[in-house]
Amino acid sequence: MGRRLPAKVSPSLLSLLLFLAAGDFVAPAADFMTLVYKGCASQSFVDPTGVYSQALSALFGSLVSQSTKAKFYQTTSGTGQTSITGLFQCRGDLSASDCYNCVSGLPILSDKLCGRTIAARVQLYGCYMLYQVAGFADVSGMEMLYKTCGGSNIAGSGFEEKRDTAFSVLESGVVNGHGFYAGSYQSVYMLGQCEGDVGDSDCGACVKTAVQKAQVECGNAISGQVYLHKCFISYSYYPNGVPQRQTSSPYSSSPYTSSSSSGGGGSGSNTGKTVAIILGGAAGVGFLVIFLLFARGLTKKKDDF
Repeated sequence: MGRRLPAKVSPSLLSLLLFLAAGDFVAPAADFMTLVYKGCASQSFVDPTGVYSQALSALFGSLVSQSTKAKFYQTTSGTGQTSITGLFQCRGDLSASDCYNCVSGLPILSDKLCGRTIAARVQLYGCYMLYQVAGFADVSGMEMLYKTCGGSNIAGSGFEEKRDTAFSVLESGVVNGHGFYAGSYQSVYMLGQCEGDVGDSDCGACVKTAVQKAQVECGNAISGQVYLHKCFISYSYYPNGVPQRQTSSPYSSSPYTSSSSSGGGGSGSNTGKTVAIILGGAAGVGFLVIFLLFARGLTKKKDDF
């Protein structure tokens, strides 16, 4: 009996499997996809005719398509009392392709985390998306939605003085940068951003409020993030100096671990792993399929002798 070759794998399937298998290795480069927090309304759609679902799907499609062209976009889908308003924003230092990659996953993530609630907000390191139905109560722009603080200060390091000066730089930086600033002062890296429709003056006021909340809520913590409705700030202290190349978030190379969190986003330690679990699961499936195909090929090859 002639020898049969192992079953062939189509090039497209092989490419997919290799992509899935590589997922765990490329994940650090996609740190902007890490979940920070989610906020979900307690009430779901009452939608017997599907009008809300259609409006929400159209809204998501519009937001994702615009993320290839802009870093902030707001629109409304539907009419009258069944209309839904939503927006997305990418961090100011993301490239156009990274912005799209970040935003394009938010509709599925929103549905996974919140379901079809009448309002939702999902915040990743690199972008966020929110929507609400007509008539939903507005939230104050200064309301704190989420905060997380790192470990305690190293005694005698002069951290507090450096941090407070860095905060002053940040407050002026977001105004001069028209809503976004990322930089460092001595050993403190800081980043701040306001929602795209906030003017420079209001942005400065929002970031100043976030700074004050960080000083109160995080005390002498050497890293922290504070998210208000209309702006957010983050900072991280590096005793040995800020790394020369910051990647997609100020915490991607920070040696400190978040130790406390609060706000509308739930548990920072558990929900923050959601995207990584999805990527890891896909990679695991890829490895399993490759192994089974390889084992199948070896079995057939052995039977031919």
